[in-house]
Amino acid sequence: MRIKAASDARRESESNIVIVARTDSRQVISFGESLRSAMAFADAGADVIFIDALTSKEEMKEFCEIAPLVPKLANMLEGGSKTPILSPSELENIGYKLVLYPLSLLGASIRAMQDALMAIKGGQIPPPGCRPCFEEIKEILGFNTYYEEEKRYANRSQLSSQKVSPSPYGVKQWVRDKAERKERTSECPMVEVDMYAICGADVSREPLPAILSQKFLLKITDSCEVEHLHQELCAGELEGIHNAIPALGGLDIKELLDGANNQVGGTLLLDVKDALGDRIQIFLE
Repeated sequence: MRIKAASDARRESESNIVIVARTDSRQVISFGESLRSAMAFADAGADVIFIDALTSKEEMKEFCEIAPLVPKLANMLEGGSKTPILSPSELENIGYKLVLYPLSLLGASIRAMQDALMAIKGGQIPPPGCRPCFEEIKEILGFNTYYEEEKRYANRSQLSSQKVSPSPYGVKQWVRDKAERKERTSECPMVEVDMYAICGADVSREPLPAILSQKFLLKITDSCEVEHLHQELCAGELEGIHNAIPALGGLDIKELLDGANNQVGGTLLLDVKDALGDRIQIFLE
C-alpha cells in the first residue's frame, strides 16, 4: 500500500523521486514470502527492490530473475549479514544493478585513524605516503569549488559596510576628488569610508603622539586599474584598518613607521593584493 501511494504521489506531483522498496520477510517468514513481497513491490511501481538477508548465491540469483525490468539492490554488510559478501563484478554477473558496501569506507577510515593516533601517541607523525597532501584534501573536499563560488558572490562594498567600534583617533574623512572620478568609475563606484567608524582600538582619548600623526595615503585599485579608494589617514587610524580591510590584518604599524623614517612624500611603503585581486597600496604623504 505504501509503495502504491508513493508511486501515485510521484506521478501526480510529476516529480522524479526514486522509490526503493525493501522487505525483511526472508528472516522472519521465508524465502518464498520475500520473493512474493518483492514482486508486489515491483507491480506497485517501485523503481528498485531489495530483499535483506538472503543466505546464498542461489537465493540471490533467484531474486534477480523476478521482475527482470526492475533493478535489484544488494547490501554487502561486511561481518554483519547472512548474505554472502561478493565483489561488484560477481554481483553484476548474478543480475544485481546496485550494491551497497556500508561498512567498507567506515571501517577503513576507523583503522587508518587508529593507526595515525597510535603513531602520534608514540611520538611519530604519520608519513606523507599514507595521507593526501593539503592541496589534495582541499580538492577532495571541494574547497577549490567553494573558492570559485566565493569570488562570484564577493561583495566589494564590504570595505565600507563593516560595523566596528569608533576610534578615538578618527575624524570623518571622505574620499577626495569624488566628483572628478565619478565618470570613469560609473560601473564601479568609489567607496566612501568613514575612518571614524572603521578603527576599533580601545584606547584613551589622549592627544596623539607625534609618531602617530604621520600621514599616509591608502589606495585600492582593482585588476582593471579602476580606483575604489583614495584615502588620507594618519598612523593612529592605521591601527584598526584591518577591521575594514581584512587583507591588512597582519599589518605591523611599527615596521611601517620605521620604513617611513627619512623618506620623502609619495614613497610607496606597502603594496599587496587581496584574495579578490584588488591592489592595496600605502604611500607616505
